[in-house]
Amino acid sequence: MENPITSKCCNHQPWFVLLVFFVFCIELFSFDYSGFTAKKSALVTVLDDNHGNVINTQSSLPHDFTEITNASVYPLPKTDEKGDLKVGTEIDSCVGRYIFVHDLPSRFNEDLVNNCRLLTRGTDKNMCPYLDNLGFGPEIENPEDVLINNSWFLTNQFLLEVIFHNKMKRYECLTNDSSIASAIYVPFYAGLDMSLYLWGFNTTVRDSASLGLVKWLSEKPEWKRMWGRDHFLVAGRIAWDFRRQSDNETDWGSKLRFLPESKNMSMLSIESSSWNNDYAIPYPTCFHPSKDSEIFRWQDRMRRQNRQYLFSFAGAARPEYQNSIRGKIIDQCLASKSQCKLLDCNYGTTNCDNPVNVMKVFQSSIFCLQPPGDSYTRRSIFDSILAGCIPVFFHPGTAYAQYIWHLPKNYTAYSVYLPVKDLSEWKINLNETLLRMPEDRILRLREEVIKLIPRVVYASSRSRSKTLEDAFDLAVKGILDRIESVRDMIREGKDPSIGFADGDDYKYTFSTYGNGN
Repeated sequence: MENPITSKCCNHQPWFVLLVFFVFCIELFSFDYSGFTAKKSALVTVLDDNHGNVINTQSSLPHDFTEITNASVYPLPKTDEKGDLKVGTEIDSCVGRYIFVHDLPSRFNEDLVNNCRLLTRGTDKNMCPYLDNLGFGPEIENPEDVLINNSWFLTNQFLLEVIFHNKMKRYECLTNDSSIASAIYVPFYAGLDMSLYLWGFNTTVRDSASLGLVKWLSEKPEWKRMWGRDHFLVAGRIAWDFRRQSDNETDWGSKLRFLPESKNMSMLSIESSSWNNDYAIPYPTCFHPSKDSEIFRWQDRMRRQNRQYLFSFAGAARPEYQNSIRGKIIDQCLASKSQCKLLDCNYGTTNCDNPVNVMKVFQSSIFCLQPPGDSYTRRSIFDSILAGCIPVFFHPGTAYAQYIWHLPKNYTAYSVYLPVKDLSEWKINLNETLLRMPEDRILRLREEVIKLIPRVVYASSRSRSKTLEDAFDLAVKGILDRIESVRDMIREGKDPSIGFADGDDYKYTFSTYGNGN
């Protein structure tokens, strides 16, 4: 007797075959998909291993920096719209370089620029023209064949904060997402604010903007990630101007850098103080090339330059400073006659305000003397480098203890050091000392100086260099490394406040530098 079940199946054999095939396909698809997800999981595991520090979390750190955990200081990996980790895509070149810029109230920057007629450099000079061309100042139209057309500007040395901010607006790794930022930039024009109130105002007025700034910052969510230790600002004056240590009306400057919140931030300025959270970056010079070719052309010209003077000095005596060696330098320069060129920068003269005058002297000199002036540093350091003129320093605080991101640690490779702390120690005949310098060493020094030129200029933002790093690039790299080192401390469970804002009484001594190697 025929089995009714098999009979039914056999009678519908085509449908049975299709059913079996369909079930098989489902099984096959499930098997392949499992394999695919397994492979994807394995890939994610590899990524996790490679970036373990990025996605790991750990318990809160000690009380004095609570709420700072690895989760708060590390950017999270990028995910797609579904929340899955992105794999197989191009590496993001901005990872570790993202910067978030605070949108400050206009009173901290824009209003200061708009009221430029109230700003001074300690003189009656109108600052408004210097704010042209994004802070570079007016273009020098008749360089007398001393400069390169379209690359030189009448740049004010105190406008670093404006120049830096405008260059930051074109930085390639800006982000509106502060959670992935490696650093937080605070575009407060501290130097311009101070210049409004330096003379004739009490300390309450001088400190008003600084107090308002730190209050505004401390109320932002970005502050609580690292309590400001990933924040930095840039100032166009020397750091000492922001470190008034008392509230006596006769004391100079503001106390911005002694405010508790400000101690947690780093500041970049044209001259650093002896505190660890202040860093020096180059003074703005008048050379702002828009192309690499302009830099290369300028370097070649400085190599071929005929240098008729053994040494030169651009500056003025400082008789009001008891230990100033400038008067002695001027005396020896004048006594050397044709061996030395003096450019008089006495108050009331305009010789040194004209870049053509300064560069003409430096381009024709083998050595350029760089004694301290009103403070340890001076823009003339960078003018001499631009001219391929070998700088001669008399104090380690003038350059060696300052521009650690921009100038070589081996100071003997690009400069001459003649140690003179004050007039009582003056035992140098400049003419004789410099004449004894071997010609082969002079050539090596000059070539090293010329190689430094791209590192000390703030290039134009009209086009971006793909081969050279300018002063801005190196400053950004330096501050990112600085902040990353703080994160390293946090990862290791250490207190990031230790050493962050400590004073260093030995910063301006020569002990740190040994023999310059």
